[in-house]
Amino acid sequence: MSRIVCPWCGTGYVAFRSNCGQCGGPLVEPGLSPSEGPGGDPPMPPPPPRAISGRYAWRLMASDGWAIGAGIFTLLGGIFTFLGALLALAIPTAFVGVPFLVLGILFLALGVAGLSRRHRVAGRVVEVLRVGEPVLGRVATVERNPMVRVNRRHPWTIAYRFEVGGSHYEGRVATLNPPALRPGWPVRVLYLPASPRLNTLYPHP
Repeated sequence: MSRIVCPWCGTGYVAFRSNCGQCGGPLVEPGLSPSEGPGGDPPMPPPPPRAISGRYAWRLMASDGWAIGAGIFTLLGGIFTFLGALLALAIPTAFVGVPFLVLGILFLALGVAGLSRRHRVAGRVVEVLRVGEPVLGRVATVERNPMVRVNRRHPWTIAYRFEVGGSHYEGRVATLNPPALRPGWPVRVLYLPASPRLNTLYPHP
């Protein structure tokens, strides 16, 4: 019997399930690939609501360049705030500590605000994965971001287009996994009927 392995955390399963119980990431049913190439349609998702864990939002943020940048600001802000507070409390070094403290608080505020915003964005993606309606789309571009590096890997950005009710929409997803998709290939897109601009790919890469 073939094992199903989560592409996000490596947890193995004997029986198919829609999402990983360890990290919450969606799993692909055995025998199906994220895209069957130009000659075939990608797999259909299960009917909503789908069992996608809220923890999956944190996995999405791990490959989000803006979230990574906000995390760096938060870390630097925490360090500067701690050092600045220690120096400001000591009278001889107060003139150095106060600027460090102010700079640290500024970095910390910007970082926390950025993380909060990106987590809300990731939460909306999880909501689309849970209850979104499927439609056929096409890959527009597949690009690697050489400016960002996470665990010795560069994130990839997949841009795609789809049509709903005669209107054309575009979407983007980021992933640390090298995508098995090419421009022009068909993809399955999930979108919210009330707001098709909220969309993502299924299976999420």
